[in-house]
Amino acid sequence: MATATETGIPDRRGSGRKMIQHLLSERRDMLVLFCRVAGLGPFSDRKTHVDLLQAFCQILVDYMAAAHFSLYQRIVEGNERRQDVLVLADEIYGRIEASTETAIWFNDKYDRMRAEVSAADLHADLSVLGEALATRIELEDRLIAAMG
Repeated sequence: MATATETGIPDRRGSGRKMIQHLLSERRDMLVLFCRVAGLGPFSDRKTHVDLLQAFCQILVDYMAAAHFSLYQRIVEGNERRQDVLVLADEIYGRIEASTETAIWFNDKYDRMRAEVSAADLHADLSVLGEALATRIELEDRLIAAMG
């Protein structure tokens, strides 16, 4: 039996799985850097802070983009037909959007650090971001399972 790609018909499920794998890879990389940034001590040198924060902010933005293109774009464009996926997406999208706004806020504050940022401020902001990311990951996992 010929596969969808052998017949020239796009394999939407296969490409969807590939995008989800990319999302999960970006998520893993983001979480690793999140932990490294959270472990920065007040005595670390400024260059280490800046370099690590910039790398983290970049992967954070990449992760947000991967989530958009692998999960939400299909739904927003009206290309998702499975009713259970649509109902779930409608239920959770507002909270996912709120986590995106928190990530953008963090990125805007720390991506191009121009002023000295205290370790206390960074850790407080990481706590806010961490809570938003934990919620987002839980919601994304529910959506991924529904799409699976």
